[in-house]
Amino acid sequence: MDRWQAMRVFAKVAETESFAETARHMHMSAPAVTRAVAALEDLIGARLFVRTTRSVKMTEAGTRYFEDCRRILADIAEAEAAAGGSYATPTGTLAITASALFGQMYVLPIVTEFLNAYPTIRARTLFIDRPVNIVEEGVDVAVRIGHLPDSGFTAIKVGAVRHVICGSPSYLDRHGVPSTPADLKNHRIAASTSAWASPEWRFANDQRVTIEPILQCNTNQATIATAQAGWGLTRALHYQIGPALLAGELQIVLSDYEEPPMPIHILYPEGRHAPAKVRAFVDMAAARLRENRLLN
Repeated sequence: MDRWQAMRVFAKVAETESFAETARHMHMSAPAVTRAVAALEDLIGARLFVRTTRSVKMTEAGTRYFEDCRRILADIAEAEAAAGGSYATPTGTLAITASALFGQMYVLPIVTEFLNAYPTIRARTLFIDRPVNIVEEGVDVAVRIGHLPDSGFTAIKVGAVRHVICGSPSYLDRHGVPSTPADLKNHRIAASTSAWASPEWRFANDQRVTIEPILQCNTNQATIATAQAGWGLTRALHYQIGPALLAGELQIVLSDYEEPPMPIHILYPEGRHAPAKVRAFVDMAAARLRENRLLN
């Protein structure tokens, strides 16, 4: 058995943690799978698995080798696809991540449009308010809000979002419009206690106001709904209140005191070597997000 095929067998055993399951997947006999792994271990000079009657687990050397194997096998598959011309056709499953509300409001419509355009593609979304390691969690494309650390990934800027203070026109008519951040102490405040929230609201020129909210909610959606209902003021990201702004249900105040907006980027790891499904989605997503006037 050649080394490439032995690596394929090893990688499948590592994924399934089963020699028998690997044999079924690869249409091989169980002894052939065992021989392939044993030959690879002899060639490398290290044990790749710890085998018992109940489990198959990778050794430390096996774990390191598995990462290299996946990369090498992916490069081979990419080269074969490129040579055969199929690299130009989006195929497979595309995994996309974004923050929960932004993903639901702005990314999901792009995903469904993409699936309509490419019927052979499947998609998986991970819309969640926590940092996602896109390599470890098998994500192809991430839409990120905020300044990015250096990662070596390809990043395309597609828009920006603002932190804004808002309230309903009816509330502002009754209680007046604050003219400076210090005036917020004279208003009823609904604030979020979500993971990214802070009692200290920051403004331009490093102005900071510590908020003592009368109402605390565990989601941004709840505080926004409270402001829409005319109860008080709240702070949100501009995109989160986009529909309410367009409908005239909310009004932004203190816009002259806002911090600089935060950038929105599309992030993906493979750069120019990205598969067709990633390149096609990134092109579509960049165009749709850039043309959205709520984000630019």
